[in-house]
Order: sequence, then structure tokens, then C-alpha cells
Amino acid sequence: MAPSTSVQSTTDADWRPKVIIFDLLTALLDSWTLWNASTPTGTEEEGRRWRARYLEITFGQGDYVPYEDLVRQAAAEAGVAPSAPASLLRNWSSLQAWPEVPDVLARLRARGYRLGVVTNCSRALGTAAGGRAGAFDTVVTAEESGFYKPRREAYAAILAAMGVEPGEALFVAGSAGDVQGATEAGMTVVWHNRVGLAAKGAAVPLRESRSLDDALRGFI
Repeated sequence: MAPSTSVQSTTDADWRPKVIIFDLLTALLDSWTLWNASTPTGTEEEGRRWRARYLEITFGQGDYVPYEDLVRQAAAEAGVAPSAPASLLRNWSSLQAWPEVPDVLARLRARGYRLGVVTNCSRALGTAAGGRAGAFDTVVTAEESGFYKPRREAYAAILAAMGVEPGEALFVAGSAGDVQGATEAGMTVVWHNRVGLAAKGAAVPLRESRSLDDALRGFI
């Protein structure tokens, strides 16, 4: 694992959130391997090209439209065969959590945190994927909130569902867009940058690491 990065923050060293909210499809689940495997070549190059275009489309979308449509649009615009989205959706239930996820979630629960998820996908796919990561107090999908992250309304929906203010939540981002979006929504953010994505925007996380347990060091 690459070393983690900590930054100076105004967050009090003794601050303890009431809830910890996660991105799902990168922070908790290895969805990247499934995207790669779903392409005709099964390569990381083709999978990442498709996923990069999907992220651009989704993070610029705002209002919810069917997630599956965006996956297909991204494949077409990235030059990936139409069979790839069909394979991805067909094998969605095979998504796997990153190895340390069960232990991290158990340790957080033992410390009394309530755990939530806000994810950019449909209700059906979010329910299926969430079950692969573990049990959560609250899961809010883009379909349910009506907005894709990083729109502020998407983060507001999970905060409202969990009954907390932004300053009472720690957000675990999986992507650079989530770092910016969750910060702008008023939450303290750590970044589980498992796949080594480039930073975007001006927001800086409290901590960035290639492993979930290290990203959450000090909270578990």
C-alpha cells in the first residue's frame, strides 16, 4: 500500500462524529474489477476508459436519470462494446468488498457509530451492492434522493435520513468528486483512494489513504 497523506485541518483532535457516511462503489466495494472484467478485452485500460467517461457523465448530470442509461451512454462514448454494460449489470451481484471492510465496519459499530451509505446508482442496484458491503443503518441512492453526487441535495438526503447536521458527520469518499462535493456540503471528509485517482477541485480531505482502515485512523 502507498503511504497515507494527512493534512492540516481545523477539525478538533477530539472531535467525534455521530455518524459515518460512505461512498459505496469505490470506498467500500471493488467495483473497478467488475467494470474491467465486463469489457470485451477484460483489461484495466478499457475498463478505466469506460469508467472515467461514466464518472464525467454522472458527476455532471445532477438530476437523476436511470443509472443504467448512463452506464450505456458512457460505454458508447468511450468506444466500448454494447455487451459491456449488459455484462456489468448481469454480474452486479458478484461485487466484492475490499478485504478490510468487514473488520473496519465491525470496529466502527463497536465504537457506537451509526453507519450510512449514499451512492450514485438505482434503488435496486444500491440495495444489492449495499448488501455486499455489510449492514448499514441507512442507504440512500441517487434514485431515491433524485440527485447524483456531487450535487449538494444528494448529501443532504442522507444527512436528513440519518437525522444529523453536516458538522456531525464524517464522510468517507471513494472519488475526487466526492471529496469536493461532501466538503462543500459541510462534512469532514477522509478519502479512501484505493485505486489511485487524481485529485480534482480545491477541497482537501482530512486524510487520504489507499486502505480504508488507514483512512479512518483515529476513528476506529
